[in-house]
Amino acid sequence: MNKFIKNILTFSLRNKFFVLFVTFVAVVAGYLSYRSIPIEAFPDVTNTEITIITQWPGRSAEEIEKFVTIPIEITMNSVQKKTDVRSITLFGLSVVKVIFEDGVDDAFARQQVNNLLMNLNLPEGVDPEVEPPYGPTGEIYRYTLESKTKSVRELKTLQDWVIERKLLAVPGIAEIVSFGGEVKDYEISINPSLLANYGLTPLDVYSAVTRSNINVGGDVVEKNNQAYVVRGLGLIKSKKDIEDIIIDYNKDMPTLVRNVATVKETCLPRLGQVGRDTANNVVEGIVVMRKGENPSQVIKGLKAKLDELNQRILPSDVKIVPFYDREDLIHYTTHTVLHNLIEGIILVTVIVFLFMADWRTTLIVSMIIPLALLFAFICLKMKGMSANLLSMGAIDFGIIIDGAVVMVEGLFVVFDKKAKELGMPVFNRMLKSGLIREKGTEMAKAIFFSKLIIITALLPIFSFEKVEGKMFSPLAWTLGFALLGALIFTLTLIPVMVKLLLRKNVHEKHNPIVNFFNNGVMALFHFVLRYKKITLIAAAFLVLTGI
Repeated sequence: MNKFIKNILTFSLRNKFFVLFVTFVAVVAGYLSYRSIPIEAFPDVTNTEITIITQWPGRSAEEIEKFVTIPIEITMNSVQKKTDVRSITLFGLSVVKVIFEDGVDDAFARQQVNNLLMNLNLPEGVDPEVEPPYGPTGEIYRYTLESKTKSVRELKTLQDWVIERKLLAVPGIAEIVSFGGEVKDYEISINPSLLANYGLTPLDVYSAVTRSNINVGGDVVEKNNQAYVVRGLGLIKSKKDIEDIIIDYNKDMPTLVRNVATVKETCLPRLGQVGRDTANNVVEGIVVMRKGENPSQVIKGLKAKLDELNQRILPSDVKIVPFYDREDLIHYTTHTVLHNLIEGIILVTVIVFLFMADWRTTLIVSMIIPLALLFAFICLKMKGMSANLLSMGAIDFGIIIDGAVVMVEGLFVVFDKKAKELGMPVFNRMLKSGLIREKGTEMAKAIFFSKLIIITALLPIFSFEKVEGKMFSPLAWTLGFALLGALIFTLTLIPVMVKLLLRKNVHEKHNPIVNFFNNGVMALFHFVLRYKKITLIAAAFLVLTGI
């Protein structure tokens, strides 16, 4: 170990410009990693989950449970690496959730589920759908549509056919969930008396409308070296189109829908209503982000698309008005983390300066803090992890710089002793690489093992699983990476900086703060040594009372 550490110190001292260049590269890479790494307000503690939604309109919950939910559950029981299969069955709706083990990625889970769904036998017309990948923390944006001239039915139409389709094109968006409003529909109210007069039944009307709502493709007619495509256009576009549908012929006269029924524009049955502030009937949209995406980048693209919708696509009197934005929480979290980090760096720097009483040693020690944090960001980026308030706020700066303090203070004391032996003029002219290498090796061994012990103490956190693992393992990884970075810079950069900054005029100064604490500690030590029985009784009392 001594030879290994000595070789590191020797290489660093002989290649000081290379060490400084690598440090500069690490700073740039750390800053770029910090700018691109996902920053979350809180970690997503859920396992990979695949949701299968199946609709069977008009069927009771018992029927759907028997013919849809149970067959899907039985099929999903053979999925690899699953932990649970849960289901909810409602009127016309079946929701089955397949939950997987820790560490299973979404691509593997979706492939397993889709492969089994292909062999599933369900009633005719029933098609299960696999929901996009998102978690409980995926909700990033909420908005309402506001207009002084449009009705909630018109706003709902814009939401479903314009806004939703545009927002789903934003990278990272999994789904747009809409609430409120009225879904536009056309209702045909049949008059039984008129039907009887024409000798028709409601089924005849239904069949005629169903057959008429279709486009028919024809052949290609060539004329004058040009090809003309023949098509029959029959898609219903308006209320009048429905009224003009031919049901049957009576004495060579067509019987139209308007002859036996009344067609009107209405809405589907409403299952709920959304209110906001003083408005009791609004259209709301919820934007859900895909699991694992960077919320900052997704929200940036989302806002660009919303600006385009408001300014160029939607009618001038229709506006998308947000009332929840995850970016506010992210900015608040980022501000809190940066505020705590800057305060911590300043506080530690001031304390180091008070105890060392030398600006050069304070500068050398304090630069380890930002370097260790930037190194941690590089490692988090390479590992594909995100940063959050819990992981970044728990970093202990005292633990990070303790090795640097030992190294710098030890070399400072050795330099002071050497200066007193040789005299300051001779000391200022001498080469100090050999002295740094010999004395630094002795201290670096203790620093290396102390850091190793601290990192080893984090191993129980790395072994956490499920919710506690997802919540606290980022903290352990972040602190471990910061400690590793601090160790690397302590063994490489610190000797180089000591050689550059402590070349001349190194001498210890009278430090009243250090003397005050030394005198207090020594007085307490002599008191304890003199009154052993009182000390033991007081210690036992503190242990028994749990103070």
